[in-house]
Amino acid sequence: QVQLVESGGGSVQAGGSLRLSCAASGYQVSSVCMAWFRQAPGKEREGVALSGIMIKYAESVKGRFTISRDNAKNTLYLQMNSLKPEDTAMYYCAAEPGIYCGGGSMNRFYFGSWGQGTQVTVSS
Repeated sequence: QVQLVESGGGSVQAGGSLRLSCAASGYQVSSVCMAWFRQAPGKEREGVALSGIMIKYAESVKGRFTISRDNAKNTLYLQMNSLKPEDTAMYYCAAEPGIYCGGGSMNRFYFGSWGQGTQVTVSS
């Protein structure tokens, strides 16, 4: 029953930064596995970062993106630095009760709740 609303997307030049936010309601984020996925036109939705009992990142974003939670604000964040044109996609927040995250595989079918997405466009 987690409800998710993403914000913070926009257009940025390569090398720039954005911070995405995912406001959650229904459950406290402290007890929910949460993740960021992204989907570019013509491509399948892929996991970007996961936050639960573990923290996990896709290899393509390691060292550039940071996932974090503010439990008091019931919000998940994705800090994106050194953005590249290949990061252009619709970014989605996802959640599923429990912190074990199905083993941390970032399988999109594990997650039962999704936001509507926020668009990130990176130009060179």
